[in-house]
Amino acid sequence: MVALGVLTGLAAALLANAFVAAIGWLNEWLLISPRARMMASGGIWLPLATVAVPTLGGLVVGYLHRWIREQRPHGPAEVIAAVQTRQDDLPARPALISGVSSLVSLGSGASVGQYGPLVHMGGSLGALLARLLRSDVTVGNITVACGVASAIATAFNAPIAGILFAHEVILRHFALRAFAPVALAAITGYVVANAVLAQPPLFQIESAAVRHIWEFGLFPILGVASALVAVAYMHAILGVGRMARRLPLPAVGRPALAGMGLGLVALWFPEILGIGAQTLRFAFIEGAFAQWELLLVLVLKLLATAWCLGMGFSGGVFSPALVIGSLFGALFGSVLGMLFGGGTSELVVFAVCGMVAVTAPVIGAPLTTVVIVFELTGSYELTIAALASVALANLVASRIFGRSFFDRQLRDRDLDLSRGRSKALLASRTIAGLVSTHHPTAPAAARVADARKAMQSGDATSCHLVDDTGRYVGTLRLQRILEAPDHALARGYCGRDEIVMNAETTVWDAMNLLRDFVGEGVAVVDARNRLLGTVFESDLIRDYLDTLEDMRREEHATR
Repeated sequence: MVALGVLTGLAAALLANAFVAAIGWLNEWLLISPRARMMASGGIWLPLATVAVPTLGGLVVGYLHRWIREQRPHGPAEVIAAVQTRQDDLPARPALISGVSSLVSLGSGASVGQYGPLVHMGGSLGALLARLLRSDVTVGNITVACGVASAIATAFNAPIAGILFAHEVILRHFALRAFAPVALAAITGYVVANAVLAQPPLFQIESAAVRHIWEFGLFPILGVASALVAVAYMHAILGVGRMARRLPLPAVGRPALAGMGLGLVALWFPEILGIGAQTLRFAFIEGAFAQWELLLVLVLKLLATAWCLGMGFSGGVFSPALVIGSLFGALFGSVLGMLFGGGTSELVVFAVCGMVAVTAPVIGAPLTTVVIVFELTGSYELTIAALASVALANLVASRIFGRSFFDRQLRDRDLDLSRGRSKALLASRTIAGLVSTHHPTAPAAARVADARKAMQSGDATSCHLVDDTGRYVGTLRLQRILEAPDHALARGYCGRDEIVMNAETTVWDAMNLLRDFVGEGVAVVDARNRLLGTVFESDLIRDYLDTLEDMRREEHATR
């Protein structure tokens, strides 16, 4: 496991470094980055590229998505679902296509994030290595977490945050067996990030101190306000997605339309293009933006990200949330400074607190975002201020929206993690493998005496009645015919409220259907009502207990 963690961490780190470097190269070459735009200013090519590059990038993205079964890019939600349901469902092909699609989206200036694609690529790489080594599901899940931890550690230069993110968002438990390989994978990513293709840090803060102790009472207020911004951000993405599906436009053309709209707005406000790293850094600088500029860029960045992601561009929600949060925090701090006559802490303190308070509810990782602040700044005081903001931000946002944007995506795809992992596991398994054909049946026209003989020969207390075509008619139970005459039609003694299932019924639904059931089992039929067999209550209980045991073994085993 340790060797596999290091191997996964090394591979994911190299992939993450190459991905980030390729985005930077494309942004320079396609006149997306601020530096490239400044050097090309004054000519006709800059406005043409501003509109044409995102539009053509959208066309390429739309075409790539045609090769994915769901006709959409995969992301962190798929990684979470694969681990939480213990299903090896991170195939290489959609992962590769989604990665290329994200590279094209980010390279052509779409207002999307890079960390979501990195998480998905790292997790998919871990799953691929686990399949090549024919590992079991538990080892496979840990390897997925190793890839994710390394990708985050590489991208942020923050190994502890990578470890926490893998446990907090992906595994959602802190098993001793998983800690060592995940930690070594993150450390490997950190070493690679500093030794190969070293990237500049997300932000640099030389000094930032909380001037007054009473300001710690303001940070929770900032957290609550940031939670509302985060909720608006997530709802905006989902809302644009719903609107896009109603447009009389093929799915392949939606990203191109989004790119054209983005480019036209960017002619006047280029800050909305790309990841927004420079905007994030400027938000920490006192006087870089006026108050009205902070508000304008915040709103435009939020709408641009919702527009791009909702219309089908491939990318993450993490990076834009960092930018939106930093702008909102800076605006909050600027207004406070105006109200208190400049007697509050520096603007950067509020910008950092707003950044993490908006981001944490979006990704569902409060500890990770706080630790990122500590690893990137080394300031314990600033970390405590960030923690004060994040604490209430996550609480408020979870009550209004849910645990995270990823969990909401999964809930919309009929995988609800809000009721715990055990429910998700049972809801992801069907009863198809539990259907037994070893149960007595009788013709629909059978007499009571014939039904009794069938039950006796099958050593059962019930039998299913079927017609000449194999269609299910009803279930006859022994207690109903104890005093019935032998010559009576058995069909007349079938219960009217019998439970009937199909092969696609989940174990979770089956357990709930049998909550008040008394008997051996129930009939299972196909779409044409033909009898497939019986699912026995004892088999359901055994499968339920086995599933919980597998989950406990993964979460608590030490070896």
